[in-house]
Amino acid sequence: MTPSVTTPARPRLALAGSIAGAMIVALDGSVLFVAQPRLQRDLSATLAQVQWTSTAYLLAVASLLVLAGRLGDRYGHTRLLLIGSLGFGAASAGIAVAPTVGWVIALRAAQGVCGALLQPATLALLRQVYPPDRLGLPVALRTSAIGAAAAAGPLLGGFLVEEFGWRSVFVINVPAALVIGLLCLAARVPAAGGERDAGRRLEAGGALLLAAALALLVNALAGVELHGWADRRTVAGLLGSAAVAAVLVRHERRSRNPLVPAAVARSVPVTASMAMLLFTASGMFGALFTSTYFLQYALGLDPLDSVLRSLPLTAMMIVGAPLAGRLLRVLGARTTALGGSLLVVLGIGWLAATDSGTGPVAMGATFALLGAGYATVMVTATGTVVGDAPPGYAGVVGGLKQTAVNIGPVLGIAVAAGLLPAAGGVQAEQWEGAMGTALLVLAATAALALVPAALLPGARRRTGPPPGDASRGRPERAAPYLTSPSEV
Repeated sequence: MTPSVTTPARPRLALAGSIAGAMIVALDGSVLFVAQPRLQRDLSATLAQVQWTSTAYLLAVASLLVLAGRLGDRYGHTRLLLIGSLGFGAASAGIAVAPTVGWVIALRAAQGVCGALLQPATLALLRQVYPPDRLGLPVALRTSAIGAAAAAGPLLGGFLVEEFGWRSVFVINVPAALVIGLLCLAARVPAAGGERDAGRRLEAGGALLLAAALALLVNALAGVELHGWADRRTVAGLLGSAAVAAVLVRHERRSRNPLVPAAVARSVPVTASMAMLLFTASGMFGALFTSTYFLQYALGLDPLDSVLRSLPLTAMMIVGAPLAGRLLRVLGARTTALGGSLLVVLGIGWLAATDSGTGPVAMGATFALLGAGYATVMVTATGTVVGDAPPGYAGVVGGLKQTAVNIGPVLGIAVAAGLLPAAGGVQAEQWEGAMGTALLVLAATAALALVPAALLPGARRRTGPPPGDASRGRPERAAPYLTSPSEV
């Protein structure tokens, strides 16, 4: 019998490291958004250069997540999380003293590489220290923490930029990265990955092809807001990404050691969860992008007021994630995912029906519905992906999951950006019409998530105690997904 690695101290420390690693990435993105105007002024940068401080990071992260997960499966996720977090902190320190915007862009790309290393590891680490039937609560806590970090980011960023300048938002990453490193070392989780890849060389061809396909896709989608869908740069990027993806599929089928193993590619729960996350994130973040323009252009709110209007979304993500974990235990992945996806679709549809006469209470209720639905989808998909990952492949599955979460918002924002300019001008009536059209398309996009959600596993039957437990006179716990807080 394999000895258990979940000693009383290690799971808590591993969970803390996982949560901290996820939070530092969520916090960094939302804080940077607030710092960009001051960064542009202080470094005399153009708007395009400032946009590349975000695009360079996104390109690096999206193109390397799957490879990073594969490396974690081979060499150990604790090691990848340690290297990624310390590298993230080092790149942040470099940005804090960068003399020009060119250095900021280059270091943001390096930060993206390190972010790609640590993100899949934060999920795979949970799989190592918690059995599949106890992943519900850790995943819910991680989701709540991400929501809290995303909400705190603009407020913390605004305070830091106002009091200490834009460089301070990167300085705070340094001690956070060191804390994550210490948690990784203190957890002492053995390197459980690599058994299936022993003696095999990890082929670079698939990794390079996937990175190229994702980089072309993200770059094309990120440019839609500036150039539109019909621009030759957008079309060339999308066609190039599709061509490279076709070559990748051919390469993976012929490879003796593919980047995405056959056991992962053929797993219905894993692939269905990826598709569900992609469609839900596309609709969700496209709707948030659209509503931001509506609140500021049609209603004339300032940025702070518009953020306050959408706070119920974040609050429901924080509160709703643990509740979603309990629903997952009782109802199973399929029913919970269908319910969460439907809430997102209804929330976007309700948002499409709003106009300049909609009051703050009704608007807040709409955002709360979106937050509850998205938290439910995230918890269900994450728990299913990590819990049902084939043995030895939790890292690559985590990388695929994070890729879907990164690509989805870019796609949704590109869809929204391609529809909003049709309104022209900034009058309330024009923005209301354009917003309604965009949101209906985004609601239809989110509705596509219902199809893969229906393919997820149903509720697991409760079973009696195994013979080993019966001999000791202890009944088996009948909660297939969630454990009590005291056990974590």
